[in-house]
Amino acid sequence: MLLCFMVPISRLREKDEGVCVLGVFGKSAMQPGSAKESIINTLADKHIFSLFGPDGADSQIQAYYNQESRALYLVLTSVLDNRQLLAACEALGDGVGHAEAHEFWTGAEKRHCLQLLYLFSLCHVLLLVHPTCSFDVTYDRLFRALDALRQKALPLLRAAVKDSPVSKEWKVNCRPCPPRLLFVFQMNGALRIGDGGDGPGGNPDKPKKHSPRRRLQHALEDQIYRIFRKSRVLTNQSSNCLFTVPANQAFVYVVPGPEEDPLASLLGQLRSNCALRENDAGTPGPGQRRYQQMRHAARQPSFNVEGAGLSGQLADCSLKDFLWQHVELVLTKKGFDDSVGRNPQPSHFELPTYSKWAQVASRLYQVMVSNTEEETAETAMKIQGQLKVLEGFLDADAKFSESRCQKALPLAHSAYQSNLPHNYTTTVHKNQLAQALRVYSQHARGVAFQRYALQLHEDCFKFWSNGHQLCEERSLTDQHCVHKFHLLPKPGEKPEMDHNPPILPHNSRGRSTNSCNCGRKQGPREDPFDIKAANYEFYQMLEEKCCGTLEKIDFPVFQASTLDPAPAHDDVPRAPEASGLTESERLKEKEAVTHTPGDSTGLSLALSLGQSTDSLGTYAEGAEGQEKRPSLVDRQPSTVEYLPGMLHSGCPKGLLPKFSSWSLVKLGPAKAYNCHTGLEQPGFLPGSSFLLPWDVVIRCRSEDDGGSSEPLDSGPSSWPAPNKAVTGKRGGVGGLGRGRRRDDMTRAFVGFEYEDSRGRRFLSSGPDKVVKVLGPGGAKEPATRVLNCDMPLFIPSPTQGRGVKPNYAQLARLFIVVPDAPLEITLNPQIQPGPPPCPVFHPEQAEIVLPPDGLWVLRFPYAYVTDRGPCYPPKENQPLSSYRVLRVKTQ
Repeated sequence: MLLCFMVPISRLREKDEGVCVLGVFGKSAMQPGSAKESIINTLADKHIFSLFGPDGADSQIQAYYNQESRALYLVLTSVLDNRQLLAACEALGDGVGHAEAHEFWTGAEKRHCLQLLYLFSLCHVLLLVHPTCSFDVTYDRLFRALDALRQKALPLLRAAVKDSPVSKEWKVNCRPCPPRLLFVFQMNGALRIGDGGDGPGGNPDKPKKHSPRRRLQHALEDQIYRIFRKSRVLTNQSSNCLFTVPANQAFVYVVPGPEEDPLASLLGQLRSNCALRENDAGTPGPGQRRYQQMRHAARQPSFNVEGAGLSGQLADCSLKDFLWQHVELVLTKKGFDDSVGRNPQPSHFELPTYSKWAQVASRLYQVMVSNTEEETAETAMKIQGQLKVLEGFLDADAKFSESRCQKALPLAHSAYQSNLPHNYTTTVHKNQLAQALRVYSQHARGVAFQRYALQLHEDCFKFWSNGHQLCEERSLTDQHCVHKFHLLPKPGEKPEMDHNPPILPHNSRGRSTNSCNCGRKQGPREDPFDIKAANYEFYQMLEEKCCGTLEKIDFPVFQASTLDPAPAHDDVPRAPEASGLTESERLKEKEAVTHTPGDSTGLSLALSLGQSTDSLGTYAEGAEGQEKRPSLVDRQPSTVEYLPGMLHSGCPKGLLPKFSSWSLVKLGPAKAYNCHTGLEQPGFLPGSSFLLPWDVVIRCRSEDDGGSSEPLDSGPSSWPAPNKAVTGKRGGVGGLGRGRRRDDMTRAFVGFEYEDSRGRRFLSSGPDKVVKVLGPGGAKEPATRVLNCDMPLFIPSPTQGRGVKPNYAQLARLFIVVPDAPLEITLNPQIQPGPPPCPVFHPEQAEIVLPPDGLWVLRFPYAYVTDRGPCYPPKENQPLSSYRVLRVKTQ
């Protein structure tokens, strides 16, 4: 905002006399050259203001002093003018939301109201300029808002002008007098004004007393006066009003529009100029006639303020004549007596000199418009705080939107709380919130939509977090904890339900029945939420009652060398974009470098055969001379950092977990297994506890072949050694070929055991088949099928319950009977518990050598967890083929 003068200040001080202050405000037409400033050009008969008005989007107050007429003009330009409106729209920019744009225009409107109040506090006469010939009823609401703002800010304004050299009435009322408001309308072509006698239906013999323009002015005066009286903007006592209108003088002027015929317009201007030249030699008349004689109609750039005299009618007065009858009352110090009623009260009036007026104007400008001085900053902030009074009057859209959104908010709250359990998860909260927002959007409207939508978010979140939030932790079997939000107890701390939030362990209310490491004892278990409870603590509890005394092979675990070891972190992230490989290719590449030795991919569960070095002297020397492949244990694992999860193909080198999730125990010698009775352990389905036979042929080579020996399979289940082919008949023993002195055959047994959540167990003879032995003699199917294919990690349980949800059985153990023969079996189990890029899990010892004569049980982990989280069991719509034990390969 800017207050600028169009003449030097020294002129105002040459003759310290009273000045009449006139304010000009309103709206501009959309066509160029129709700015409000052109009225001043017309009144002064000079080109003072630019034809196109000031530049910029900010509001401005421009001043001009006419020394001859002692009139000081204040012209207010704002976003209601076309040039400032265009600049404001450009400054607003693109991509602004509806609420932000509304806030922008509301702020501009409030600043405009403060400037108007500034004019109403300094001017004697105010001109409201409107680009059409109809009254804009929104001014009624604007003036009521200004009156309310003035009453609120009046104590602050009194404090600002209390030291000014003006009268006491001025200091009390903060204005020189109740200003008189005049209206100037532009004829915009909606009403056609003729001469009344030449038009169709007109009678030239009976001319009318007043022209159509004069009659329009009278009709507008009556309409405006009735509107303002009905809304009590105008009352009987003028001293209490924001402004006044005269009771016995015209206060509406309609500026005629341009002539439609350009030739007639030029002739009319020529005729009027010639008539004025003839009167130049005469003595100019006083008052209004002096300005009428000095006027030239050709100097009116945008407002045709001179109405030509029409034949048979009284001539309409000019804009100067209309305005000067009010200005003369100010300059002659008569003042305005606009109070009506039975007992009118005279209003105060003062004609100030420029110096006195300038001091008051400067102080009011600092507290109402500029706010640049520290002394008046506090008062200016208080006046800015009173702008809230304008919201109820000016911002009707926001008031309607507030009311509408407040009514929609309870409906949205009801939609959120419908069909809600007492405790629920984040997913349920988001779904219910989306439903509440849909209901809210159906009823809420306007600029307050976004603000109340945010309030709806906050209200729903407070309701959810105030005792209704369910624990978000999921168990390793993908079941949610049933408790509300709680804290986990620290080691040695007891649960406290009364604590806020409560302190208690996770619980999904899921229970299952599982067997111990060796499988001879079953016990109930809670649904585990961490890897240690799933793969270690439960089996340690049962080991104390059952298999604690059995011979076992311990897997290497982390051995701390410090008192406070820390979990390992991979601080060197790899950029997937740099390599150009897919996730599965990067996984395979990592596995090939860091994983299982002796295999290019390392994805196998290998049961390989080898001769016992204790019973084969010649072959033993050759075996010792062979190069041994390094394993993970040979890499000197760290004693400072431990692996926080399980060992898998994506783990860094040289790290071990604190405990092993695997177990390998020996139930007894090979004869502890009876092929006619099967495994005598609890939980097995009838006829499904028989291990599959695996016939191994041990042949001894002749001395010409080097004196070494190697094993062979026999019969239908024959399994040739790598890069070797067995010739002869399918019978096996008779087709071994010539040159062999003796063939020995031995039998091993293999069994993949599955166990479901109810403790029901069975052995599998293939990916989709359960071992079923009804008569004596044991299992007839060889183990070749299970050794030469990928066995599933989960299969549907043969005893499904009544529910619709399928019940899966998980691979729990691998039974291996190593015969009492010069034979060793090497285990290299590898599990992929999910689709790629799921890593491959394996024990802490890459290759496990089983000595002869033993019934061994390898217990698989109950859950598989990486550093990124657990690998959950398959859902109903997921294929089971992605969860597998990688097939057997020979070495």
